[in-house]
Amino acid sequence: MKTTGRTHIAMDRMNQTTGETVLNCADLPANSLETLLSRYGLRVIRLPPGTTIPGSFWGDREAGLQEDRLYIRADTPVHSALHEGCHFICMDDPRRAGLDTDAGGDDLEEAAVCYLEILLADHLPGVGRERLLADMDRWGYSFRLGSSQAWFHEDAADARDWLLRHGLIDQRDRPTFRRRD
Repeated sequence: MKTTGRTHIAMDRMNQTTGETVLNCADLPANSLETLLSRYGLRVIRLPPGTTIPGSFWGDREAGLQEDRLYIRADTPVHSALHEGCHFICMDDPRRAGLDTDAGGDDLEEAAVCYLEILLADHLPGVGRERLLADMDRWGYSFRLGSSQAWFHEDAADARDWLLRHGLIDQRDRPTFRRRD
């Protein structure tokens, strides 16, 4: 199995090495994230600045999941909101029913989550997959080939196959807007 994963590196909004920033939820057009994720039955709950985010696995400003709710703040990175939202989409019904903070799943499902979040970025105005891939690298996602883009284009066939097998994307890599049963 190909190893793909997300590792947490504590960073501010600005990457200290490059000076580049990641897109935060405040940077999105109003209700665009809510509209996208509501197609999957996921409710986005926006919290006031400085509020502790319920259900956040990583803490700080990272998105949180509890049942059918995705918790974010204005300073939550878009990639974090999409990633956690895709966990909700990719998990099966029994895990979804008891969801609180830890989405669980195996390495292949984690890869599928990463792949789907990249595809869904194309459905958010002003984001798109290339920007999301760059933000994933800036934030510290870890891929065997060294970058999110290299993984997505050269090493993610197993993640794509997983999404196809579960009916979450079609043969042309378009989301079906279904969640896993």
